[in-house]
Amino acid sequence: MCMRFEIITIFPEFFTGFFENGILRRALAEGLVSVGVHDLRAFTHDRHRTVDDRPFGGGEGMVLKPEPLSEALASLGIQPKQGTGNREQGSGRTRVILLSAQGRPFTQAMARELAAEERVVMICGRYEGVDERINELYCDQELSIGDYVLSGGELAAAVVVDATMRLIPGVLGNEASSEFESFGVADTEIAMADDGVPRSQHGAGGLLDYPHYTRPADFNGLSVPEPLLNGDHAGIRRWRREQQMRKTLANRPDLLVGAALSKEDRKLLEMIRGENE
Repeated sequence: MCMRFEIITIFPEFFTGFFENGILRRALAEGLVSVGVHDLRAFTHDRHRTVDDRPFGGGEGMVLKPEPLSEALASLGIQPKQGTGNREQGSGRTRVILLSAQGRPFTQAMARELAAEERVVMICGRYEGVDERINELYCDQELSIGDYVLSGGELAAAVVVDATMRLIPGVLGNEASSEFESFGVADTEIAMADDGVPRSQHGAGGLLDYPHYTRPADFNGLSVPEPLLNGDHAGIRRWRREQQMRKTLANRPDLLVGAALSKEDRKLLEMIRGENE
Protein backbone atom coordinates (compact mmCIF):
# COMPACT_ATOMS: atom_id res chain seq x y z
CA MET A 1 0.00 0.00 0.00
CA CYS A 2 1.30 3.46 -0.92
CA MET A 3 0.86 6.18 1.67
CA ARG A 4 -0.29 9.53 0.28
CA PHE A 5 0.61 13.01 1.52
CA GLU A 6 -1.39 16.02 0.28
CA ILE A 7 0.02 19.50 0.94
CA ILE A 8 -2.01 22.69 0.46
CA THR A 9 0.22 25.77 0.19
CA ILE A 10 0.59 29.14 -1.49
CA PHE A 11 4.23 28.30 -2.26
CA PRO A 12 4.19 24.92 -4.06
CA GLU A 13 7.65 25.56 -5.49
CA PHE A 14 9.05 25.36 -1.94
CA PHE A 15 8.87 21.55 -2.09
CA THR A 16 10.52 21.01 -5.46
CA GLY A 17 14.04 20.28 -4.23
CA PHE A 18 12.85 18.58 -1.05
CA PHE A 19 11.32 15.66 -2.95
CA GLU A 20 14.33 15.19 -5.24
CA ASN A 21 16.88 14.06 -2.68
CA GLY A 22 17.72 11.26 -0.29
CA ILE A 23 15.41 8.68 1.19
CA LEU A 24 12.23 10.48 0.16
CA ARG A 25 13.24 10.47 -3.50
CA ARG A 26 13.81 6.71 -3.33
CA ALA A 27 10.53 6.11 -1.51
CA LEU A 28 8.67 8.06 -4.20
CA ALA A 29 10.47 6.23 -7.01
CA GLU A 30 9.65 2.85 -5.48
CA GLY A 31 6.00 3.75 -5.00
CA LEU A 32 6.08 3.43 -1.21
CA VAL A 33 5.01 7.06 -0.77
CA SER A 34 3.24 9.54 -3.01
CA VAL A 35 2.90 13.28 -2.57
CA GLY A 36 0.55 15.86 -4.02
CA VAL A 37 1.35 19.56 -3.67
CA HIS A 38 -1.63 21.82 -4.30
CA ASP A 39 -1.41 25.55 -5.02
CA LEU A 40 -4.05 27.30 -2.91
CA ARG A 41 -4.20 30.16 -5.44
CA ALA A 42 -5.60 27.73 -8.01
CA PHE A 43 -8.82 27.71 -5.99
CA THR A 44 -9.44 31.47 -6.14
CA HIS A 45 -11.80 33.22 -8.57
CA ASP A 46 -10.58 36.81 -8.81
CA ARG A 47 -7.92 38.16 -11.12
CA HIS A 48 -5.55 38.85 -8.22
CA ARG A 49 -5.85 35.25 -6.95
CA THR A 50 -6.53 36.53 -3.46
CA VAL A 51 -6.07 34.02 -0.64
CA ASP A 52 -5.98 36.34 2.38
CA ASP A 53 -7.88 39.20 3.99
CA ARG A 54 -7.76 41.46 7.04
CA PRO A 55 -8.90 39.92 10.35
CA PHE A 56 -12.24 40.84 11.90
CA GLY A 57 -11.72 42.86 15.08
CA GLY A 58 -8.58 44.49 13.76
CA GLY A 59 -4.99 43.61 14.43
CA GLU A 60 -1.78 43.16 12.55
CA GLY A 61 -1.31 40.98 9.49
CA MET A 62 -3.59 39.02 7.21
CA VAL A 63 -5.50 35.74 7.55
CA LEU A 64 -5.96 32.99 4.97
CA LYS A 65 -9.55 33.08 3.69
CA PRO A 66 -11.83 30.08 4.20
CA GLU A 67 -13.30 29.84 0.67
CA PRO A 68 -10.12 28.83 -1.25
CA LEU A 69 -9.15 26.38 1.48
CA SER A 70 -12.61 24.83 1.46
CA GLU A 71 -12.47 24.37 -2.31
CA ALA A 72 -8.97 22.91 -2.15
CA LEU A 73 -10.09 20.38 0.45
CA ALA A 74 -13.22 19.54 -1.57
CA SER A 75 -11.02 18.82 -4.59
CA LEU A 76 -9.34 16.14 -2.45
CA GLY A 77 -12.67 14.63 -1.45
CA ILE A 78 -12.58 16.17 2.04
CA GLN A 79 -16.01 17.14 3.30
CA PRO A 80 -16.88 19.09 6.48
CA LYS A 81 -17.07 17.07 9.66
CA GLN A 82 -20.50 15.94 10.79
CA GLY A 83 -22.05 16.69 14.17
CA THR A 84 -20.27 13.72 15.74
CA GLY A 85 -16.91 15.15 14.71
CA ASN A 86 -16.53 12.50 12.02
CA ARG A 87 -16.10 13.31 8.37
CA GLU A 88 -17.90 11.48 5.61
CA GLN A 89 -15.31 10.25 3.17
CA GLY A 90 -14.71 7.44 0.75
CA SER A 91 -12.98 4.26 1.78
CA GLY A 92 -9.61 4.52 3.47
CA ARG A 93 -8.19 6.52 6.35
CA THR A 94 -7.48 10.23 5.93
CA ARG A 95 -6.24 12.67 8.55
CA VAL A 96 -6.46 16.42 7.95
CA ILE A 97 -3.84 18.50 9.77
CA LEU A 98 -3.50 22.25 10.21
CA LEU A 99 0.14 23.21 10.71
CA SER A 100 0.08 25.97 13.28
CA ALA A 101 2.15 27.46 16.10
CA GLN A 102 -0.89 26.84 18.30
CA GLY A 103 -0.93 23.10 17.62
CA ARG A 104 0.03 20.06 19.65
CA PRO A 105 3.76 19.31 19.60
CA PHE A 106 4.78 16.95 16.82
CA THR A 107 6.63 13.97 18.29
CA GLN A 108 7.97 10.62 17.16
CA ALA A 109 4.88 9.01 18.67
CA MET A 110 2.72 11.25 16.49
CA ALA A 111 4.80 10.31 13.44
CA ARG A 112 4.07 6.65 14.18
CA GLU A 113 0.35 7.45 14.32
CA LEU A 114 0.45 9.23 10.98
CA ALA A 115 2.44 6.41 9.37
CA ALA A 116 -0.54 4.14 10.02
CA GLU A 117 -2.86 6.36 7.98
CA GLU A 118 -3.52 5.87 4.28
CA ARG A 119 -3.56 9.60 3.55
CA VAL A 120 -2.44 12.70 5.41
CA VAL A 121 -3.64 16.12 4.23
CA MET A 122 -1.70 19.13 5.53
CA ILE A 123 -2.72 22.78 5.37
CA CYS A 124 0.25 25.16 5.47
CA GLY A 125 -0.68 28.29 7.36
CA ARG A 126 0.69 31.70 6.40
CA TYR A 127 0.56 35.29 7.61
CA GLU A 128 -1.33 35.49 10.92
CA GLY A 129 -2.88 32.09 10.37
CA VAL A 130 -5.95 30.42 8.90
CA ASP A 131 -9.61 31.32 9.36
CA GLU A 132 -10.58 29.27 12.42
CA ARG A 133 -13.69 27.93 10.72
CA ILE A 134 -11.49 25.81 8.46
CA ASN A 135 -9.98 24.26 11.58
CA GLU A 136 -13.39 23.62 13.11
CA LEU A 137 -15.01 22.25 9.97
CA TYR A 138 -12.26 20.18 8.38
CA CYS A 139 -9.22 19.55 10.57
CA ASP A 140 -8.67 16.53 12.77
CA GLN A 141 -5.85 18.23 14.65
CA GLU A 142 -3.40 21.12 14.76
CA LEU A 143 0.30 20.32 14.83
CA SER A 144 3.33 22.43 15.73
CA ILE A 145 6.92 21.33 15.19
CA GLY A 146 8.27 23.50 18.01
CA ASP A 147 7.82 26.43 20.34
CA TYR A 148 8.78 29.08 17.82
CA VAL A 149 7.09 30.96 14.99
CA LEU A 150 7.85 30.24 11.33
CA SER A 151 6.93 32.34 8.32
CA GLY A 152 4.64 29.55 7.15
CA GLY A 153 3.73 25.91 7.47
CA GLU A 154 5.82 24.68 4.54
CA LEU A 155 8.88 23.88 6.63
CA ALA A 156 6.67 22.14 9.17
CA ALA A 157 5.02 20.07 6.42
CA ALA A 158 8.44 18.98 5.17
CA VAL A 159 9.40 17.90 8.69
CA VAL A 160 6.19 15.91 9.14
CA VAL A 161 6.59 14.16 5.78
CA ASP A 162 10.23 13.27 6.44
CA ALA A 163 9.68 11.98 9.99
CA THR A 164 6.57 10.01 9.03
CA MET A 165 7.68 8.38 5.78
CA ARG A 166 10.78 6.93 7.52
CA LEU A 167 8.41 4.73 9.53
CA ILE A 168 6.61 3.30 6.49
CA PRO A 169 7.65 -0.34 5.87
CA GLY A 170 10.30 -0.63 3.19
CA VAL A 171 11.36 3.02 3.12
CA LEU A 172 14.56 2.55 5.13
CA GLY A 173 15.23 -0.95 3.84
CA ASN A 174 16.06 -2.34 7.28
CA GLU A 175 12.64 -2.45 8.97
CA ALA A 176 14.11 -2.24 12.47
CA SER A 177 16.47 0.64 11.83
CA SER A 178 14.03 3.41 12.78
CA GLU A 179 13.56 1.79 16.20
CA PHE A 180 17.22 2.33 17.06
CA GLU A 181 17.19 6.10 16.62
CA SER A 182 16.35 8.72 19.23
CA PHE A 183 12.75 8.27 20.43
CA GLY A 184 12.65 5.08 18.37
CA VAL A 185 10.96 2.62 20.75
CA ALA A 186 7.51 3.21 22.23
CA ASP A 187 7.72 4.90 25.61
CA THR A 188 4.97 2.88 27.28
CA GLU A 189 6.41 -0.63 27.10
CA ILE A 190 9.74 -2.38 27.50
CA ALA A 191 9.59 -5.00 24.75
CA MET A 192 11.96 -7.97 24.69
CA ALA A 193 14.35 -8.36 21.77
CA ASP A 194 15.29 -11.73 20.29
CA ASP A 195 18.27 -12.17 22.62
CA GLY A 196 16.17 -11.66 25.76
CA VAL A 197 17.62 -8.23 26.50
CA PRO A 198 15.01 -5.46 27.04
CA ARG A 199 14.41 -3.77 23.68
CA SER A 200 15.04 -0.42 25.37
CA GLN A 201 18.66 -1.48 25.88
CA HIS A 202 19.05 -2.04 22.13
CA GLY A 203 17.22 0.99 20.78
CA ALA A 204 16.38 4.42 22.08
CA GLY A 205 13.63 3.34 24.49
CA GLY A 206 12.14 6.82 24.32
CA LEU A 207 15.53 8.41 25.01
CA LEU A 208 18.07 10.22 22.87
CA ASP A 209 20.38 8.11 20.74
CA TYR A 210 23.87 7.13 21.89
CA PRO A 211 27.01 8.70 20.30
CA HIS A 212 28.29 7.17 17.07
CA TYR A 213 31.91 6.83 15.91
CA THR A 214 33.64 5.72 12.71
CA ARG A 215 37.17 5.57 11.29
CA PRO A 216 39.76 6.82 12.02
CA ALA A 217 40.05 5.54 15.56
CA ASP A 218 42.01 8.67 16.53
CA PHE A 219 41.04 12.13 15.32
CA ASN A 220 42.57 15.42 16.49
CA GLY A 221 43.70 13.84 19.72
CA LEU A 222 40.35 12.18 20.48
CA SER A 223 40.04 8.38 20.43
CA VAL A 224 37.02 6.16 19.93
CA PRO A 225 35.86 4.91 23.38
CA GLU A 226 37.50 1.63 24.31
CA PRO A 227 34.24 -0.34 24.88
CA LEU A 228 33.44 -0.01 21.16
CA LEU A 229 36.74 -1.56 20.10
CA ASN A 230 36.98 -4.81 22.08
CA GLY A 231 34.21 -6.85 20.41
CA ASP A 232 32.31 -7.45 23.67
CA HIS A 233 28.74 -7.01 22.42
CA ALA A 234 27.17 -7.08 25.86
CA GLY A 235 29.68 -4.46 27.01
CA ILE A 236 28.94 -2.35 23.96
CA ARG A 237 25.20 -2.47 24.74
CA ARG A 238 25.84 -1.43 28.33
CA TRP A 239 28.12 1.42 27.26
CA ARG A 240 25.64 2.68 24.68
CA ARG A 241 22.77 2.56 27.13
CA GLU A 242 24.80 4.52 29.67
CA GLN A 243 25.60 7.15 27.02
CA GLN A 244 21.91 7.40 26.15
CA MET A 245 21.10 8.07 29.77
CA ARG A 246 23.88 10.63 30.12
CA LYS A 247 22.94 12.52 26.95
CA THR A 248 19.21 12.49 27.73
CA LEU A 249 19.78 13.70 31.28
CA ALA A 250 22.01 16.51 30.00
CA ASN A 251 19.97 17.62 26.97
CA ARG A 252 16.38 16.43 27.40
CA PRO A 253 15.68 15.40 31.02
CA ASP A 254 11.94 15.73 30.32
CA LEU A 255 12.11 12.56 28.21
CA LEU A 256 13.06 10.49 31.24
CA VAL A 257 9.57 10.95 32.72
CA GLY A 258 7.86 8.72 30.16
CA ALA A 259 10.80 6.62 28.98
CA ALA A 260 10.83 2.82 29.03
CA LEU A 261 13.36 2.20 31.82
CA SER A 262 14.30 -1.16 33.31
CA LYS A 263 15.41 -1.59 36.93
CA GLU A 264 19.01 -1.57 35.71
CA ASP A 265 18.34 1.66 33.81
CA ARG A 266 17.00 3.34 36.92
CA LYS A 267 20.02 2.28 38.97
CA LEU A 268 22.30 3.62 36.25
CA LEU A 269 20.37 6.88 36.14
CA GLU A 270 20.73 7.35 39.89
CA MET A 271 24.47 6.69 39.60
CA ILE A 272 24.80 9.33 36.88
CA ARG A 273 22.77 11.84 38.87
CA GLY A 274 24.99 11.16 41.86
CA GLU A 275 28.09 11.88 39.80
CA ASN A 276 26.60 15.16 38.61
CA GLU A 277 25.80 16.24 42.14
